[in-house]
Amino acid sequence: MRPRLRLTGISKAFGATQALSEVSLEVAPGEVHALIGENGAGKSTLMKVLSGVIKPDAGNMELDGKAYRPADTLAARRHGVAMIYQELSLAPHLSVWENIVMGDEPQHWGWLDHHVAKRRAREVLSSLAHEHLDVDLPVATFPIAEQQIIEIARALLTKPQVLIMDEPTSSLTQQDTARLFMVIRQLQARGVTVIYISHFLEEVRQVAHRFTVLKDGQTVGSGEISSTSQDEIVRLMVGREVTELYPQRAAQSGDVVFALEDGLKVHAGEILGIGGLIGAGRTELLRRTFGLDFAANLDTTPRRRWAEAVGFLSENRKEEGLMLPLRISENVTLPKFDRLARWGWLSPQRTEAAAQSWIVDLGIKARDAKQRVDELSGGNQQKVALARLLEYPAKVLLLDEPTRGIDVGSKAQIYELIVQLAAQGRAVILVSSYLPELFGLCDRIAVMRRGAVVECRPTGEWTEQTLMRAAIGTVAA
Repeated sequence: MRPRLRLTGISKAFGATQALSEVSLEVAPGEVHALIGENGAGKSTLMKVLSGVIKPDAGNMELDGKAYRPADTLAARRHGVAMIYQELSLAPHLSVWENIVMGDEPQHWGWLDHHVAKRRAREVLSSLAHEHLDVDLPVATFPIAEQQIIEIARALLTKPQVLIMDEPTSSLTQQDTARLFMVIRQLQARGVTVIYISHFLEEVRQVAHRFTVLKDGQTVGSGEISSTSQDEIVRLMVGREVTELYPQRAAQSGDVVFALEDGLKVHAGEILGIGGLIGAGRTELLRRTFGLDFAANLDTTPRRRWAEAVGFLSENRKEEGLMLPLRISENVTLPKFDRLARWGWLSPQRTEAAAQSWIVDLGIKARDAKQRVDELSGGNQQKVALARLLEYPAKVLLLDEPTRGIDVGSKAQIYELIVQLAAQGRAVILVSSYLPELFGLCDRIAVMRRGAVVECRPTGEWTEQTLMRAAIGTVAA
């Protein structure tokens, strides 16, 4: 069978940084092909080349046996190549339907046909089991998980022949992930080629046929998913064995040091997990607690919380968690500007020295502390956001999806860091949509449903089944 897509010897450099070096990839019609690698391995750069965002310095691409070199993303879409980005590329001030049809707007006599546009938006959302979303509301009114559904819907509207999915489930629940996999299987049955990028190897094994691993911009391995062990894939990714993803720790619990709503309290040295479905109110709880959103029963502000040594890590690093155009040093030391300044002047040397130590400790892949954050990969950006909390330093950490978009090797480092922080007596409140993460790290897990905490138990008293039942609320836990 002739490949649907063939990439040969693709190379791309950004200044002195060689992002891709003679990468090759071949994918058949109707195949789901997993592209795997650590943050900074070159996955996103390769997909940007394929989707027309950037042009390669060398190499050839073929689509259905013909030369393929898109001038831009619109040209790629016209060739049937669409991409779903990990970092959402939506226009938050526009409505759901405007975002979904953007670039493919239906027209009648030269005018935008609103009726057809809304109908198409509703149809594609229905295929993702999200027909309940109001297509007239601005995208900014929806939580990040539902924005990700909208991003997926926009890509599916074009009926692509090659669909690139970059971490499509990073903010989705298991239920929404299952629905997405059903859609992928439907696309596969129609002969659509899917390139699936994910750090969740369990997902990769469920949905993909073959895989390719990138490391440091080069192809280091490929093969059949069914005949390759997970340990072997991880070894290819990180160049070493990762023997323990979740660190072993002795549970400890000191005095109560912080209280949230609904009587939920966290102790010194404790990692408290918060689970639940999308829309259950987990993110909203942390935001109200930190003073970002109004709470009738809680009079506080972010400034006051920082003064109380309470730090917050947003799930939305692109728009809330970081100042992307600024340097690593400026992002890391932002809450301490007044402490680092002398006579009213901020010393670049002091901010850079402070940030540089975290670059080393957290394994942030960057040239130095002067590098702009928007030049880093998603996982390294997340490490910068964590470094800011630790540099302050926060004694209570409110972490909302702290490993979203982070590769396996980096996850192991973040998990180890969280465990170390708890061992130092800090209290950690961890929101996660990834159940293994909650079970692997937390001392207790609280489940939210419809904006309220419905139950909190020691982790050992939960199973994934009882936790999901509590989250859904249809069967007693």
